[in-house]
Amino acid sequence: MTGVIGTEAALVVRFNDSINGRDIDGLACLMSDDHIFIDMEGGVFAGKQNCLHAWRDFFSAFPDYRNVFVSLTLQGNVVTVVGHSMCSEPALAGPALWTATIRDGEVAEWRVFADSTEIREQLGV
Repeated sequence: MTGVIGTEAALVVRFNDSINGRDIDGLACLMSDDHIFIDMEGGVFAGKQNCLHAWRDFFSAFPDYRNVFVSLTLQGNVVTVVGHSMCSEPALAGPALWTATIRDGEVAEWRVFADSTEIREQLGV
Protein backbone atom coordinates (compact mmCIF):
# COMPACT_ATOMS: atom_id res chain seq x y z
CA MET A 1 0.00 0.00 0.00
CA THR A 2 1.29 3.46 -0.83
CA GLY A 3 0.39 6.93 0.30
CA VAL A 4 0.18 8.88 3.52
CA ILE A 5 1.34 7.65 6.86
CA GLY A 6 -0.19 9.33 9.85
CA THR A 7 -2.95 9.34 12.39
CA GLU A 8 -5.76 9.83 9.87
CA ALA A 9 -4.51 7.09 7.54
CA ALA A 10 -3.99 4.71 10.45
CA LEU A 11 -7.56 5.35 11.59
CA VAL A 12 -8.89 4.58 8.10
CA VAL A 13 -6.86 1.36 7.94
CA ARG A 14 -8.25 0.32 11.34
CA PHE A 15 -11.78 1.13 10.17
CA ASN A 16 -11.27 -1.03 7.09
CA ASP A 17 -9.75 -3.81 9.21
CA SER A 18 -13.00 -3.77 11.19
CA ILE A 19 -15.01 -4.02 7.96
CA ASN A 20 -12.87 -6.89 6.71
CA GLY A 21 -13.13 -8.62 10.09
CA ARG A 22 -16.90 -8.02 10.32
CA ASP A 23 -16.13 -6.37 13.68
CA ILE A 24 -19.17 -4.32 14.70
CA ASP A 25 -17.63 -3.32 18.05
CA GLY A 26 -14.48 -2.14 16.27
CA LEU A 27 -16.53 -0.04 13.86
CA ALA A 28 -18.54 1.41 16.74
CA CYS A 29 -15.36 2.52 18.52
CA LEU A 30 -14.11 4.32 15.41
CA MET A 31 -17.35 6.05 14.31
CA SER A 32 -18.54 9.45 15.44
CA ASP A 33 -22.02 9.48 16.97
CA ASP A 34 -23.28 11.39 13.92
CA HIS A 35 -21.46 9.08 11.48
CA ILE A 36 -22.73 9.04 7.90
CA PHE A 37 -22.25 6.18 5.43
CA ILE A 38 -22.88 6.86 1.74
CA ASP A 39 -22.96 3.86 -0.58
CA MET A 40 -21.95 3.72 -4.23
CA GLU A 41 -25.50 4.53 -5.39
CA GLY A 42 -25.72 7.59 -3.14
CA GLY A 43 -27.82 5.92 -0.44
CA VAL A 44 -27.28 7.60 2.92
CA PHE A 45 -27.30 6.01 6.36
CA ALA A 46 -27.10 8.62 9.13
CA GLY A 47 -26.20 8.11 12.78
CA LYS A 48 -23.91 5.57 14.39
CA GLN A 49 -26.68 3.15 15.37
CA ASN A 50 -28.29 3.18 11.91
CA CYS A 51 -24.90 2.57 10.31
CA LEU A 52 -24.04 -0.27 12.67
CA HIS A 53 -27.40 -1.89 11.92
CA ALA A 54 -26.71 -1.55 8.18
CA TRP A 55 -23.24 -3.11 8.60
CA ARG A 56 -24.71 -6.04 10.59
CA ASP A 57 -27.19 -6.72 7.79
CA PHE A 58 -24.49 -6.33 5.15
CA PHE A 59 -22.10 -8.72 6.93
CA SER A 60 -24.89 -11.30 7.28
CA ALA A 61 -25.73 -11.06 3.59
CA PHE A 62 -22.12 -10.96 2.32
CA PRO A 63 -19.84 -12.68 4.84
CA ASP A 64 -16.90 -12.92 2.44
CA TYR A 65 -16.82 -9.21 1.50
CA ARG A 66 -13.55 -7.39 2.07
CA ASN A 67 -11.72 -4.28 0.88
CA VAL A 68 -8.12 -4.18 -0.30
CA PHE A 69 -6.41 -0.79 -0.15
CA VAL A 70 -3.70 0.11 -2.68
CA SER A 71 -3.08 3.77 -1.76
CA LEU A 72 -4.25 6.44 0.65
CA THR A 73 -3.94 10.21 0.28
CA LEU A 74 -4.79 12.93 2.76
CA GLN A 75 -6.31 16.29 1.85
CA GLY A 76 -7.27 18.29 4.92
CA ASN A 77 -9.32 15.95 7.08
CA VAL A 78 -10.32 13.62 4.23
CA VAL A 79 -8.48 10.40 3.45
CA THR A 80 -9.06 9.14 -0.09
CA VAL A 81 -8.45 5.47 -0.77
CA VAL A 82 -7.84 3.64 -4.03
CA GLY A 83 -8.33 -0.12 -4.05
CA HIS A 84 -10.80 -2.87 -4.75
CA SER A 85 -13.39 -5.02 -3.05
CA MET A 86 -13.55 -8.78 -3.08
CA CYS A 87 -16.79 -10.73 -2.71
CA SER A 88 -18.48 -13.80 -4.15
CA GLU A 89 -21.30 -11.43 -5.17
CA PRO A 90 -19.99 -10.01 -8.47
CA ALA A 91 -21.79 -6.69 -8.05
CA LEU A 92 -19.72 -6.05 -4.89
CA ALA A 93 -16.35 -7.07 -6.33
CA GLY A 94 -13.98 -4.88 -8.29
CA PRO A 95 -12.22 -1.53 -8.28
CA ALA A 96 -13.49 1.07 -5.85
CA LEU A 97 -12.65 4.39 -4.27
CA TRP A 98 -13.45 5.48 -0.73
CA THR A 99 -13.31 8.68 1.24
CA ALA A 100 -13.21 8.94 5.00
CA THR A 101 -13.81 12.25 6.69
CA ILE A 102 -11.99 12.36 10.02
CA ARG A 103 -13.16 14.56 12.88
CA ASP A 104 -11.82 14.55 16.44
CA GLY A 105 -10.07 11.20 15.93
CA GLU A 106 -13.18 9.44 14.61
CA VAL A 107 -14.57 8.55 11.21
CA ALA A 108 -17.41 11.02 10.67
CA GLU A 109 -18.20 9.90 7.11
CA TRP A 110 -17.39 6.80 5.07
CA ARG A 111 -18.24 6.99 1.39
CA VAL A 112 -17.84 4.48 -1.43
CA PHE A 113 -17.45 5.47 -5.08
CA ALA A 114 -17.26 3.57 -8.34
CA ASP A 115 -13.73 3.78 -9.70
CA SER A 116 -13.87 5.95 -12.82
CA THR A 117 -11.64 8.56 -14.42
CA GLU A 118 -14.23 11.23 -13.64
CA ILE A 119 -14.47 10.33 -9.94
CA ARG A 120 -10.66 10.06 -9.66
CA GLU A 121 -10.39 13.58 -11.08
CA GLN A 122 -13.03 14.85 -8.64
CA LEU A 123 -11.19 13.25 -5.72
CA GLY A 124 -7.74 14.29 -6.93
CA VAL A 125 -6.26 10.80 -7.20
